[in-house]
Amino acid sequence: MTGHESRPPGADHAADLEWCHETVQGVSRTFALTIDVLEEPMADHICLGYLLCRVADTIEDAGHIPPEPQAALLRRYDAALDPDSEADIEAFRAAVDEWLPPADERSADWTVVAEAPRVVATFEELPADVQAAIVPPVRELVDGMAMFVDRHATEGGLRIDTRDELEEYCYYAAGTVGNLITNLLTRGDLAAERRQRLYDTAVEFGLLLQLVNISKDVYDDYTEENNVYLPAEWLADEGIDQEAVVDPDNRDDAAKVVSRTASHAQSFLGDAEGYLKAMPLRHGNTLAAWGVPFLLAVGTLRELTANPEDALTERGVKVSRQEVFAVMSAMRNEGKESLSELRKTISQRPYHLVAQNAD
Repeated sequence: MTGHESRPPGADHAADLEWCHETVQGVSRTFALTIDVLEEPMADHICLGYLLCRVADTIEDAGHIPPEPQAALLRRYDAALDPDSEADIEAFRAAVDEWLPPADERSADWTVVAEAPRVVATFEELPADVQAAIVPPVRELVDGMAMFVDRHATEGGLRIDTRDELEEYCYYAAGTVGNLITNLLTRGDLAAERRQRLYDTAVEFGLLLQLVNISKDVYDDYTEENNVYLPAEWLADEGIDQEAVVDPDNRDDAAKVVSRTASHAQSFLGDAEGYLKAMPLRHGNTLAAWGVPFLLAVGTLRELTANPEDALTERGVKVSRQEVFAVMSAMRNEGKESLSELRKTISQRPYHLVAQNAD
């Protein structure tokens, strides 16, 4: 990241930081909820770390970019993030320009890509130890995405083959983010045993959230991004080709694979909960910030268990806004000791209905 001119300290930094926070609201509902209930400085750190990741994620999901230039863009972006490289974020911005939608048609995701130099410049004004905590996992994420694009270049989109490859993909897409969070939380003095417990479960926390997204977003992933994350070997067990994953004639059998993927996600719930219980509440960290997405994942798994076929249609699978707000309210008022009880309750019934009955 040393290959371009940095701004004078404080020049427009506050305005750029505000822009970054506003932009997250349009990019990811889940991360926006997380950042909203973090305190400073963690809210700024996670916001900027997430936007750095989102640049790569948007390029990886771009169906209109052929695999070769797609992988090249990801590697150019990785080089721009390398503190020891002379690569320039402006060079990445110039290279991506031909693939950007017109300014008046850009989604929030593509706006982040277009404004990558602004995101990086804002990030570079964070303390050195914060940058050192964030850059390695972001670069690992970017490198992993480039590798997967290369691996599936002849298929026109990602086509996950096996359970092992599914877990590998989820590691790069989200396990790395678990490590990013943990790097931030373990700065300074922390008991060695607690530090180890966090790193032992950080990846599982990320894998849980990513597997839930993969389970619930099958239709959108295929129709909008030409990606199939349900493993080919699992679909083959039901006699389904990946290219026919959302075919209405296959819905009942494909729903079995959605259920299988959701069940695999459930296997990470215990470690993910353990991660939340071990995380220190310092540097502006709050339990609600990570407890909310964890509990919403539990609620989504409940809905997937009841209606797996919805993941194969435009209808999709999601928890209601009422439940989101009820979970957020509960997590603001509860401590770590109540996490297990909330998980159990939400796994059985939408939480806003439980809360209403309690009132």
